[in-house]
Amino acid sequence: MNNWRSYYQERLTTASQAVRLVKSGDLIVFSHACGEPRRLPGELVKRAAELVDVKIFHMVPMGAAPYCLPEYATSFRHISLFAGAPTRKALSESRADYVPCFFNRVPSLLGAQFPVDVAMVTVSPPDDNGYCSLGVSVDFTLKAVNEARLVICEVNPFMPRTHGHSFVHVEEMDCFVEVEEPIYELNIGEMSEVESKIGQNIAGLIDDGACLQLGIGGIPDAVLFYLEGFKDLGIHSEMISNGVMDLVEKGVITCRRKNLHQGRIVVTFMMGSRAFYDWVDDNPFIEMHPVDYVNNPCVIAQNHNMISINSALEVDLLGQVCADTLGPNQYSGVGGQVDFVRGAQMSEGGKAIIALPSTAKGGAVSRIVPRLTDYSAVTTSRNDVDFVVSEYGVAALKGKTVRQRIQALISIAHPDCREELDRQAAENIYKPNTKQQ
Repeated sequence: MNNWRSYYQERLTTASQAVRLVKSGDLIVFSHACGEPRRLPGELVKRAAELVDVKIFHMVPMGAAPYCLPEYATSFRHISLFAGAPTRKALSESRADYVPCFFNRVPSLLGAQFPVDVAMVTVSPPDDNGYCSLGVSVDFTLKAVNEARLVICEVNPFMPRTHGHSFVHVEEMDCFVEVEEPIYELNIGEMSEVESKIGQNIAGLIDDGACLQLGIGGIPDAVLFYLEGFKDLGIHSEMISNGVMDLVEKGVITCRRKNLHQGRIVVTFMMGSRAFYDWVDDNPFIEMHPVDYVNNPCVIAQNHNMISINSALEVDLLGQVCADTLGPNQYSGVGGQVDFVRGAQMSEGGKAIIALPSTAKGGAVSRIVPRLTDYSAVTTSRNDVDFVVSEYGVAALKGKTVRQRIQALISIAHPDCREELDRQAAENIYKPNTKQQ
């Protein structure tokens, strides 16, 4: 390790030269989400005519995913753990494959079901001791680096240096491509009126000192907006974004009352703005750890008053949650929803919350439904949900009978949909004259 500088210089190359090391039949793992390399995927696709059956394995896509285009179908096949806008069409047209898997178990796939030939990752520049940071993406990325036959790094000064279990030494990697280009950012839109109401309703379920997990999107950001007056909140979450930064700066999130990693935010990946990445950089308040640790329900449960907040596409009147498919089409992925739902349920004083707007398509379609759309997957079972929240209120499901659940869920559906939901329930789930409560 004393000669790491010469090791680095000897293996410094260009993106176009680095991808020439990829062979037909290789399986490539990209670092996750906003850690996705900026140059390597595009340069790889330029070699399409020379390659056959190269498999590209990753979770949340942030780049354009040109390897999913029909014209490259014989050269590349995407193996997806989480669909996104650039990859959904390839999945629906069977030019890509989806692997159902809880986020905490993804590292166990690498090297077992999916031997890793090449890891393509983004890292921060090496420090004086030769250590690079995986920055905003440790999750399964660290396992990919450890398992890969060949590790190709984009060394990017825009990647923040994060603390915790995010460091990889230069001599554990094989070639280096210096890139000076902003890493991917998460665009955060304006909060809608519906999101605002949902955020207020969820905030009413949270107490001072609670430990939070929040997913991605407008609803988690709305929840954070309404937590400004709270005290000593903690974070143990698969990811964080700008809203957490704001509450730390305001003294709301202190992590002082956490039972595990007290005084530290614990996450496995991050997505946000440039200002957020600058705040994260070299910030010891934030610890990054692999997803098989962060998302392990038994680890999550060690924090008391653990509150998991996740979204859904549909919830049926039995309380079954669909969060990742639209009928037979893969829309997103299971991610860490079930990991944290179960961890929160095991936590002393914990709560598992599923949140969704009451309608979709401009109010034309109810998202609280008599039964899930045909061929939809059940993401979270009815046995796992404590609360379902819409802009119309909170349905408390834990310990409730089927009939009580139906009534609670109908009460938070859009008013225009409640009569039809009640009729469908009476005809198909319980009899109108049933006296059981």
